Amino acid sequence: MKDFSYFFLWLLLIFFFTSPNVILTAHAFTGTYGVCYGRIADNIPAPSRVATLLRQAKIKNIRIYDADHTVLTGFKNSGIEIVVGLGNEYLKDISVGEDRAMNWIKENVQPFLPGTLIRGIAIGNEILGSTDPELWEVLLPAAENVYSALHRLGLTDNIQVQTAHSEAVFASSYPPSAGAFREDVLQYMKPLLQFFSRIESPFFINAYPFLAYKSDPAEIDIKYALFQSNKGIYDNKTHLHYDNMFEAQVDAAYAALEKVGFPKMEVIVSETGWASKGDTDEAGASLKNAKTYNYNLRKKLAKKKGTPYRPKIAVKAYVFALFNENLKPGPTSERNFGLFKADGSISYNIGFPGLVSSKAASTRISFKEFFSSSYVLALTTGAAVLLLDSLSQ
Repeated sequence: MKDFSYFFLWLLLIFFFTSPNVILTAHAFTGTYGVCYGRIADNIPAPSRVATLLRQAKIKNIRIYDADHTVLTGFKNSGIEIVVGLGNEYLKDISVGEDRAMNWIKENVQPFLPGTLIRGIAIGNEILGSTDPELWEVLLPAAENVYSALHRLGLTDNIQVQTAHSEAVFASSYPPSAGAFREDVLQYMKPLLQFFSRIESPFFINAYPFLAYKSDPAEIDIKYALFQSNKGIYDNKTHLHYDNMFEAQVDAAYAALEKVGFPKMEVIVSETGWASKGDTDEAGASLKNAKTYNYNLRKKLAKKKGTPYRPKIAVKAYVFALFNENLKPGPTSERNFGLFKADGSISYNIGFPGLVSSKAASTRISFKEFFSSSYVLALTTGAAVLLLDSLSQ
């Protein structure tokens, strides 16, 4: 009997260490689809209800723009992977020294581990290309200090350091092969890319075909922006055809990276989306277009395929945004990017359920989810401990 128990114990341990779904280190992105969980609103559900909504929709990745403790507590044991944000307002202080970064992490990240799956820290948002050159100068040292503090805490295998850029960092992006960084940005971008290359962090870009179309509706075919059937564009340099603007924007980023010596760096879309409502001068902002864009984007990402220029690297993207945010300043479109309304119901149907209140829906775990989650880790560890205890008696 004891020999059998030892044999069973070894089987458990072999399963734990070799199963492809039970990993010892985390990635900042699972699968290809995520959402941005903005909260500039006074009428959206509490974080624990949001976690339920995301589980029902089978959305596994989110980005938030701060490290709000209520959110991080509400997502405990949800299985949803989160990238938290170190706001632009903190960068100057964090850039001063590693101790400042350590204090921030100990206050806003470490207390919520491991129950809340914090997989990344985004250092600022759209810093390079903004109109504040003082922030350009502190972005890299802030990122380095955060990484160094995470390393000292033994968290760099679990938490990725990253930053997201806007399209404003590019001098050109059409056709995709012409993608290139602005000269004034490049002196800050290149050392930043060297750092991210060293720590194996991707290049994150906020890519919005909606904004491109809105700025030039007379020249851009809306079907090209919405993934609908159209003649597309042909890139004479690469001899590649593009039938949608989203992939063209991603490949323009790849081309820009290649030009400055980073051909192997992965590009991930940190924001993309389409407004369901806008002002009279916001071309394309409509419920129909938002539904079309987000439905077709979700379908494309589900295929887990690459772009014309990087066909072997599956495209990954976070959709902006989870909710319509009624307190966001700016044009009407800014308050109408949500996949869901403030009450948790869908803004339009692209295949997601709305917020279901039943206990069964909020606690249901599928067979596939079970074997790809921490439940396996808990049961495996528990069984091993019980066996070792019985064998020692």
